[in-house]
Amino acid sequence: MARVCSVCGKGVQFGHKVSHANNKTNRMWRPNLQKVRVNLGGGRRRVYVCTSCLSAGRVQKVA
Repeated sequence: MARVCSVCGKGVQFGHKVSHANNKTNRMWRPNLQKVRVNLGGGRRRVYVCTSCLSAGRVQKVA
């Protein structure tokens, strides 16, 4: 399974690393995902959630 936020669907973004000589090589930006236990559908599951969803309160963590 790809590392994608289970709440908002945020995943890897691609772009170029640009040097001082304007050479372009491929790179990727990975989201800050944390594996947390959450309540989903009345049950507890471990899912990957990005930190922006955690801080916004879009997920109810299991105590």
